[in-house]
Amino acid sequence: MAKSSGENGPRAPAAGGSLSGTRESLAQGPDAAAADELSSLGSDSEANGFAERRIDKFGFIVGSQGAEGALEEVPLEVLRQRESKWLDMLNNWDKWMAKKHKKIRLRCQKGIPPSLRGRAWQYLSGGKVKLQQNPGKFDELDMSPGDPKWLDVIERDLHRQFPFHEMFVSRGGHGQQDLFRVLKAYTLYRPEEGYCQAQAPIAAVLLMHMPAEQAFWCLVQICEKYLPGYYSEKLEAIQLDGEILFSLLQKVSPVAHKHLSRQKIDPLLYMTEWFMCAFARTLPWSSVLRVWDMFFCEGVKIIFRVGLVLLKHALGSPEKVKACQGQYETIERLRSLSPKIMQEAFLVQEVVELPVTERQIEREHLIQLRRWQETRGELQCRSPPRLHGAKAILDAEPAPRPALQPSPSIRLPPDAPFPSSKAKPKPPKQVQKEQRKRTKASGQLDKTPAPNQAMVVAAAGDTCPPQAMSPKDLAPQDPAPQDPAPQDLAPQDSAHHHSQESLTSQESEDTYL
Repeated sequence: MAKSSGENGPRAPAAGGSLSGTRESLAQGPDAAAADELSSLGSDSEANGFAERRIDKFGFIVGSQGAEGALEEVPLEVLRQRESKWLDMLNNWDKWMAKKHKKIRLRCQKGIPPSLRGRAWQYLSGGKVKLQQNPGKFDELDMSPGDPKWLDVIERDLHRQFPFHEMFVSRGGHGQQDLFRVLKAYTLYRPEEGYCQAQAPIAAVLLMHMPAEQAFWCLVQICEKYLPGYYSEKLEAIQLDGEILFSLLQKVSPVAHKHLSRQKIDPLLYMTEWFMCAFARTLPWSSVLRVWDMFFCEGVKIIFRVGLVLLKHALGSPEKVKACQGQYETIERLRSLSPKIMQEAFLVQEVVELPVTERQIEREHLIQLRRWQETRGELQCRSPPRLHGAKAILDAEPAPRPALQPSPSIRLPPDAPFPSSKAKPKPPKQVQKEQRKRTKASGQLDKTPAPNQAMVVAAAGDTCPPQAMSPKDLAPQDPAPQDPAPQDLAPQDSAHHHSQESLTSQESEDTYL
């Protein structure tokens, strides 16, 4: 990936060939001509005649390169449970990050609910905090004219970003306008860095999930905290990480490492676009979103793990190596990866189980940095230290920081009734405790029924008569809970009991059926 410049070419060529992921290699592809044709048809998808075309749940035109076939659907009930738990976390974010960060990580690995993904990314990345610390900053940058040397380069790149997505399908549409605003604002926010072409797909993915201002601050966090130095002029950080990836590959897959060494293939030839675009231009879209969920929570180690998993399964066996006798065949194998190894469930499971830690990455970073200094001298780009994930970013913030205030995902008119307004308000905890004490004293607290007891409490609070029960229904593996029977609980007490369960650390919380 080259740092974009007015000359449209790479500034730092890789050893043995040009960098993979330069402006030319990113722009040109099997659908480049079709993308240009589509993007020049009008101002939005309806005007362009795409209203009749089906759009998948991610916003891609069905049948295009970005669209996917059959996907693993999460049951609606499970999805609602996840949404409820994520809403609870987001509304009490500082407490969860301080005391239950491990549970946040587990839930990110299971996938953030689509309806809350954009909001969760803002909280995980610290973009929400940056926005609160800099009110009006984006509007100020947005109103500024911008540096002419970057504006033309950015504008030429707009139609190349996900041209088959409904947001970016039309030249001059609202998606391309917001993308231009975000990228222009970053060149003004960090004029010493300017614009790098790999930032465009990153910003485009963010814009698919949040407004332009929030996307801008998330982009700032990615460039400064998650991947510092990646988009600098000399690409030194990405070159260092290429050496780190290659060294870690020796431990993860010696067969793939030996083959790449024998072929003398520079890591930059296959990992530049992977890392600089965070796999947004490589994986199926469902896999991209799952990888980004984990990346925002755990940091760059997720990017390393994904790269190692792809290399391991593409070149990690003697049979696969035999089919790649030369450099060309090997590079083609890595550019056209098997759909099986990129499939969402398989890839996420492999990434979660791969034992590559932040400590290993930092240790290898020091080794490669020392070798760099011995052979090439000091780094010219002095980027800030890399922070590994949401917890490290939050801990690095200055101590006097206002607590994050939840912002509603759905805004209603002032006179509109809230959907849950019919429910009675929850009583104070003291009142609830007194109610339970009175219930126990009056003997209304049910004991755990014996296995042969012919009474079962239904989920809705009704009781089933003995004659309605079969021997299978009276099996001992389903004892009734020891809490008060649902019919003995007030509606508000039952709601409080449910919310208390969502805050516990039970294993059932981490296993979403």
